[in-house]
Amino acid sequence: MSYEDTYQRLRFDRPHPRVLRITMDNGKMNTADAIMHGELVRIWRDIDGDDSVACAIITGAGAMFSAGGDFEMVRAITEDFETRTRVWREAKDMVYGIINCRKPVVSAMRGVAVGAGLVCGILADVSIATKECKITDGHTRLGVAAGDHAAIIWPLLCGMAKAKYYLLTCDLLTGEEAERIGLISLAVEDGELDERAVKVASRLADGAQSAIRWTKHALNNWLRSAGPAFEASLAMEFMGFSGPEVKEGLASHLEKRKPSFPPTTEV
Repeated sequence: MSYEDTYQRLRFDRPHPRVLRITMDNGKMNTADAIMHGELVRIWRDIDGDDSVACAIITGAGAMFSAGGDFEMVRAITEDFETRTRVWREAKDMVYGIINCRKPVVSAMRGVAVGAGLVCGILADVSIATKECKITDGHTRLGVAAGDHAAIIWPLLCGMAKAKYYLLTCDLLTGEEAERIGLISLAVEDGELDERAVKVASRLADGAQSAIRWTKHALNNWLRSAGPAFEASLAMEFMGFSGPEVKEGLASHLEKRKPSFPPTTEV
């Protein structure tokens, strides 16, 4: 298939005949606007059905992996029920799309990795970041529950204590620290990132395909078993988009200040 004719926010190239490299690129720090968010759902289905692809790489254009969700999309989610339900469905399908894609996925993260982009970065079967890459989930800082991919995989990768600390506080992790605690597979120097990702993806593409794909499928049953926790977290996240905290969280991001969330005793 011709990916270039189908996608607007994703670019594609072939660093190996059977490796498709996907580059998030929208000229705005690769934030996931409404178009990119939908494309990050569809791409995994297309790759799964493309016999010419044995492995995929997901990365970001320039010096940035992804700065998270586009604020205009966030505003639309808070103001419109139909937008909120559509993005909720897309967020669910994005996570399950990566998990259920038969082909292995390698991520190559540099700069900043946040939000919807981080979903793909962390859920990749082999996740690689630069040692200086800044990683954060960011949801509670925005004023919504840590939904997306957080509940389904962070505790499995780095343990409940570390997952709770970083998801509750939204403290930044460097790639080097993320590798140390087991959140990502590898941390490398910036100049080595792209070459290392291609090397790993090429090795997977040249390997025994049924063995690799069935191993991925079997291991991802750990994630499928966490489906109820994930779907509860996602429901709570999107319930929060209709509440008062996200309005203050969004305003504080736009105004580049510390948020002052309203007190509540009702939850």
